[in-house]
Amino acid sequence: MLDLNLKRAFIAILLSVFFISMAQAYTLPDFTELAADNSPAVVNISTKQKVKANKKLPHGLQIPDLPEGSPWNDLFKRFFEDRDNNENFNSQSLGSGFIIDTDGYIVTNHHVVKNADEILVRLSDRRELVAKLIGSDERSDIALLKIEADSLPVVKIGNSDKLKVGEWAMAIGSPFGFDHSISVGVVSAIGRSNLPNSSYVPFIQTDVAINPGNSGGPLFNLKGEVIGINSQIYTRTGGFMGLSFSIPINVAMNVVKQIKKDGHVTRGWLGVLIQEVNRELAESFGMKQPRGAAILKVIDDSPAEKAGFKIGDVIIKFGAKEIYRSSDLPLAVGTTEVGKKVKVKIIREGRTRTLRVKVEELPNQEELAEVRGSTKKTQVNKLGMSVMDISNEQREQFGMDKRGILVKSVSVGAAREAGIRKGDILLKLNYKDINSVKEFKKVLKSLPKGKSVPILIQRKKSPIFLAIKIPK
Repeated sequence: MLDLNLKRAFIAILLSVFFISMAQAYTLPDFTELAADNSPAVVNISTKQKVKANKKLPHGLQIPDLPEGSPWNDLFKRFFEDRDNNENFNSQSLGSGFIIDTDGYIVTNHHVVKNADEILVRLSDRRELVAKLIGSDERSDIALLKIEADSLPVVKIGNSDKLKVGEWAMAIGSPFGFDHSISVGVVSAIGRSNLPNSSYVPFIQTDVAINPGNSGGPLFNLKGEVIGINSQIYTRTGGFMGLSFSIPINVAMNVVKQIKKDGHVTRGWLGVLIQEVNRELAESFGMKQPRGAAILKVIDDSPAEKAGFKIGDVIIKFGAKEIYRSSDLPLAVGTTEVGKKVKVKIIREGRTRTLRVKVEELPNQEELAEVRGSTKKTQVNKLGMSVMDISNEQREQFGMDKRGILVKSVSVGAAREAGIRKGDILLKLNYKDINSVKEFKKVLKSLPKGKSVPILIQRKKSPIFLAIKIPK
């Protein structure tokens, strides 16, 4: 009888332990300590931008022609005088950021501070400090700020390469301006690439609630480590719909490191235009299954051309990185050190081959547009005009010597505001002679942003000096 009771007691203990373990396994994590420890290092970011007032009336409206002496005349006069006097106003944007260094370095999104004339950071202790923009990278949507303060609370940086689908995640930010709001969820997917700015960012997808104002804020794991930066949402309403996207912290910190060291970000470049390989294409290329990136165009004088790549080649491996989708290739190339020689596995006419390519630096947006051979949108430079070299016949027609280039078109921007017109001959820019488009591009890079410089043009055989303000 005693043995039977002992057995029953033993079984009861085992069952109790089992059910307690099961209950613990299905209990949600406690985020209170995680939020309390990390909220002090998260900041609210607001910006101000000077914008010129629109003095034009809405389309279809005009000043009414009232009889002389009408009591409404003074009212309309005051209204339009007020419009003329309103030279500019300040627009504000709200976002989030987080402190990575006790000396005041803050990481946020590029789009949060883009075109800002002033950046204001509000800390958890309600201090408000003006921040300096150290550098910003549009391609990865990362910006680095600096405030003058010390002994600040900082976040712990995690390792996004170890992230797994199904892990818990917590976001802290300022949705709609509500400081230090937290939201939780799980990692839904990793390596998402069919998004804006996804050529160089393999986004983390979560179901953590993210709304306007969360941009630039941190995404934490259960260890209290930052694993991502909240950047985008998928929405049809403007609000959260269950899909949020964050920049992996490893990608972000690589950008931050380059900005701190060099003031800008460099990426590898191959020099090809590519497309996805579907089932029909795979069959036509002699492949057993769809994978890789099919080359549509090899850019002249690019690393790809020098290495012997051809139109129709399918890249299936770049260095140690397998290329399953075409979107995998820009990320693999972009994160490769400039100057490094890489083995690339391709399929050409049904056979596997290996080429070696020396990766070069990715050109800036303007240069990249030109080498890709795009049309008028990409021919327009940052001043808002397109230019071309002048033939000997044209020089004779204009009665010119060897100086100058022709303005082909003028769009909205600095050139139009300065009074430059289509057909003008550009002779000097910021006191530098302009003899070719190549020289023009070189001078353009050295112009002081946000300042006005002189530009000498020739119009109808007469030289004219104009002042042109270089955009920031």
